[in-house]
Amino acid sequence: MSDAVVRLSGLTRSFEQGGERIDVLRGIDLEIAPGEIVALLGPSGSGKSTMLQAVGLLEGGFGGSIAIAGTEASALPSDGRTRVRREHLGFVYQFHHLLPDFNAEENVILPQLVAGRGREEAAERARELLSALGLAQRLEHRPSQLSGGEQQRVAVARALANRPTLVLADEPTGNLDEHTADRVLEQFLALVRGEGSAALVATHNERLAAKMDRVLRLHEGLLE
Repeated sequence: MSDAVVRLSGLTRSFEQGGERIDVLRGIDLEIAPGEIVALLGPSGSGKSTMLQAVGLLEGGFGGSIAIAGTEASALPSDGRTRVRREHLGFVYQFHHLLPDFNAEENVILPQLVAGRGREEAAERARELLSALGLAQRLEHRPSQLSGGEQQRVAVARALANRPTLVLADEPTGNLDEHTADRVLEQFLALVRGEGSAALVATHNERLAAKMDRVLRLHEGLLE
């Protein structure tokens, strides 16, 4: 899979706790194809978030190789990792992390401005994504005026605003009730597929994982 958007080779991560070494990731190998949506299944504490942090280049301390869109990223300096994140990655978390003083449209505009897009173009893109997620009438509402499901849909739009090669989602519906989680996930998957992005989605919910293209299980630091 020479054109893989993600290639992990021998990825490891260990922590010291109480004088004892804990191996969270013990040699992960993974490739994700362009446009492929992969579920990363495992119980809480299995290392799913640690693995997403590695792929997202959010912290150091990992062993092995992490290649994003053909760039060997694990050894890049901080500014290089920032550039790869900005150009290729989008993030959705369990908690939406929206900026409370900005409305829905502005929350989706801001990452585009950071990436150098003009204000008018960024606003058009924000309206396009939010409308696709059923939020055309909620553009001017701040997060406190939105339901939990609406807030998470804004977070999905924000993650896709800069047309990422890969979306990383860490329990993106874990804070929602079952009905809302189903609806948000369906919209998320439809939008990611429509945008042509790949996605790696960490979840402990087997029913939701089954809706994705491929399911991987993280068990005792290894993928099954």
